[in-house]
Amino acid sequence: MTAGWAEWPLRRRSPSTAPTTDNRSEARRPPAGPRNPGAGGAPSPPAPSELEESPVAPAAPTTAVGTRTVVSHLSRLRSPKGQADPLPHYRDLRELGPVLPTPWGGHLVTRHALVDSVLRSRKWRTTDSAWKERQDSDRWNGFAQQELSRTLQGLNSPHHTRHRRSIGNVFDRATLAGLHAVVAGTVDGLLDTLQDRVAEEGDADFGSLVGDQLPIEVIGSWLDLPRADYPKLLWLTHEHVVCQELLPTATALAGADRAAEGLRDYFTEVIRDRRAHPRDDVISGWLRTWDAMEEDREQADAAVFYLLMFLFVASVETTATLMPTMVHLLDRHRDQWRAVVADPDLAPAAVEEVLRYDPPIHMAGRVAARDTELGGVLIPKDAMVHLMIGSANHDPDHHRDPATFDIHRTGERISLHLAFGGGAHFCVGAALARQEATLLLRGLAERFPGLHVTAPPQYAQRVAFRRLTGMRVSTG
Repeated sequence: MTAGWAEWPLRRRSPSTAPTTDNRSEARRPPAGPRNPGAGGAPSPPAPSELEESPVAPAAPTTAVGTRTVVSHLSRLRSPKGQADPLPHYRDLRELGPVLPTPWGGHLVTRHALVDSVLRSRKWRTTDSAWKERQDSDRWNGFAQQELSRTLQGLNSPHHTRHRRSIGNVFDRATLAGLHAVVAGTVDGLLDTLQDRVAEEGDADFGSLVGDQLPIEVIGSWLDLPRADYPKLLWLTHEHVVCQELLPTATALAGADRAAEGLRDYFTEVIRDRRAHPRDDVISGWLRTWDAMEEDREQADAAVFYLLMFLFVASVETTATLMPTMVHLLDRHRDQWRAVVADPDLAPAAVEEVLRYDPPIHMAGRVAARDTELGGVLIPKDAMVHLMIGSANHDPDHHRDPATFDIHRTGERISLHLAFGGGAHFCVGAALARQEATLLLRGLAERFPGLHVTAPPQYAQRVAFRRLTGMRVSTG
């Protein structure tokens, strides 16, 4: 493989030289509507007074709610108290309205029906590279953001359709059956480690010992990556995802760019190795698939790189948050933990309720493909809406008694939450995440019925991607 595609973003070439995987055919529409300075905000979080005085007015007609009120609620949501329990703030936002203006020209969408409709509708698009090129903000010029535009997450039809079909139903029943022993064995080994650490110290950090390790061990094994590389890859993944946050700091964005470069360097070498030494493995299979689809070898390698990088990061980051969240919620509701201990077959239902109650991703962005009315509000073409998945999952119009954590929900399909998104961009790794969480929960219930949290969890200051940075537990 030549160096052309792999070096392109690092040399900061003009966007016109990008690989064909980046929606360039859609890139020449003129700007329309207010420009969006960030995925939910700006390069660094401005003070509330700066936001309130923003010259960018929300689209008209709009709700009667002012941006001052919205900013106040977002500030509380970002606080340590809001991170520990965001539900009261989501309730307040839902009561303000289904579509709320932000000072940067975007809108928060708080209700399940509207969030679900945006995720599924072709009237709404992801923030692809063509859209980012039209934005007058350094927020979108960073390396991490440009890389995201070329992954499944950042592609729109027809490019997304082509790339998605190239991997098929990647975690189908046959694949999951083949991974079952890997996941189960990894769970056993990690719980042995947890037990040993608790025996030595009295308690242990569940996130770093189990939550982080389970998804990277499984996806790393599936992709046939060296285990010695897992610590580095885990750190790069956690740093990289910050570029998708609401109002990230300039420092965080710079760290995300460095992480994206590290991921680029690493997975470029992986692809070079598989080209030189083909195997009977997933990555070599993708290379063969794309060789049949794409005459240009560089473009085939680029396509596989972006698939590989995206699937790895997405598989690790969200599941690493799901695991400690699951333990934390069941610890807060001891009667339901005892129910799982008594009947481990409740594990799948418990996992679904965790995903609904506190999903790994609480917010996702979409942009209007054309002037569109949403919940009575006119959203101009190219303007962004921030889909508040965490709020939507607690919408009383969709879930009965949504503020109650209840693994015994009946009479409704408990999987009808939005933790994995929806529509064409529904999470490709949803089935694997469910398998990992279910097997882990069964293992915990069977081995450690006295498991309990010994110190309240600590959270990163995020709004979109939840992350527990520490949560200590004891096994008895």
